Order: sequence, then structure tokens, then C-alpha cells
Amino acid sequence: MHLDLTQLPAFLIACAVVVLTPGVDAFLLLRTSVRAGTRAGLLALAGIHTAALLQVALVISGVGAVIARYPAALTALRWIGAAYLLHLAVSITRGLLRPTSEGESAVAPRPFRQGFLTNITNPKMLLFSLAFLPQFIGSGDPAPQLTLLAAVFLGLAALWELTIVVAAARVAGPLRRPGVTTALDAVCATVFLAMSIGLVV
Repeated sequence: MHLDLTQLPAFLIACAVVVLTPGVDAFLLLRTSVRAGTRAGLLALAGIHTAALLQVALVISGVGAVIARYPAALTALRWIGAAYLLHLAVSITRGLLRPTSEGESAVAPRPFRQGFLTNITNPKMLLFSLAFLPQFIGSGDPAPQLTLLAAVFLGLAALWELTIVVAAARVAGPLRRPGVTTALDAVCATVFLAMSIGLVV
């Protein structure tokens, strides 16, 4: 087994840019942690990375490349992902229209499942892994090198997202005021709706 570590510095820089760019996962973790606490945030994080591990495993095994050759499969996955993000946006919006006591009871009732479904139905992670990771294989053996790169990327992503969960949960007290939570929900609903539209457009 041969690993090429000469590509690692450039890979780490590229990872930092990708990881720090806000996406669905970051907004989901922020909202879940503020509204439901650290435990719910950690469960959502576990769901997100369980899905990410499955998608990366598909890429490393070669199955992802096979799926990518069939536009109909990716289109179907895109529509499923868009429908789920739309479902989240509508659910949050409905919560905004209810009294606070009712709305808060509906926050992340199944955070692990929510994190898992949000990630597994998003084909961008699969396509990103197919396009991004192979660029840094270098002269290394493909499968071990991809495994190393995927582990580094997912580790950095998990570390950053764990920071979001912990920080959000720690400042959740002041942020749980009705005006702040309403604004946060409105922003998250808008982001989920925009990304839902983006997936199909």
C-alpha cells in the first residue's frame, strides 16, 4: 500500500475552504442546537456523518462512479433531496405560525434521522466526493489514498460542526428569546427553501 502525502497540504487548504462554507448541515446544526440543546445537536451531527460515511464509501468502492453515469438516478435523488429540504422549510414555517409553546415542541423531534436524511438525499456530497477527492490522489494507491483523504475531510468537517453545536448550545440561553428564535427559524426556512430550489434548478 502506497500513500502519497505530498498532496496533503494543498488538500488541507481546499478542505478548510469547503468545510467553512456554510451549507444545509451548518444551518441544521445551528438551529437544532439552539432550540433543542447539545444532545439533539450531537444526534443531528451523528446522522449527518453517518450519511456522509455511506456516500464516501460508495465513492471509494466505485459504486458512486457507476451511479454518476446514470443521470436519471441522480435526477431522482436530486428531487428527493429537494422535497426533503422543502419539507423542512415548510415545517419550520408552520412552527412560526403557531404559538411558541407548540412550535418549540416540534423542534428536531428526531435529530439523528433529520441529519441523516438531509445529507443522504443530497447528491452534492456524492458528486463532490467524486470530483474533489480524486484530484489529490497523486501517485498513491487509489483506494487507500481515497480512504485517507475522506477520513481527513470528514474529520475536519466533524470538528468544525462539533464547534457549531457546542458554541450554539452554550449561547442558547439568550438566543431562546422569542424574537431571536423567530429570526433564526426564518433564516433557516429561507436557506432550506433556497437550497431546495437550487437542487432542482
